[in-house]
Amino acid sequence: MELTAIKTQLKKLIVVECDKEDDMTWEDITDDEPLFGNDSKVGLDSLDALQLALVLKEHFGIKVEGSKESRKHLQSINSIVAHIQKVGSVN
Repeated sequence: MELTAIKTQLKKLIVVECDKEDDMTWEDITDDEPLFGNDSKVGLDSLDALQLALVLKEHFGIKVEGSKESRKHLQSINSIVAHIQKVGSVN
């Protein structure tokens, strides 16, 4: 799967699985913007992080632990894709 397709799929999954349909569309999410925190227009929280971890396992076969080291991979679309490429089965 090519990078653009992975990023698009991730954005769509975030909007649907984290219940953001009323707030935004997947096109509103840029690749480098923070997904969590005060500076984030996406505004994901800790429950969304758990949901995102489940989505990554289900759709990409990667496991995200609860450690700070692992959470850094969830900061943006680009960081998630880099992690998928590193440990997942997507090239």
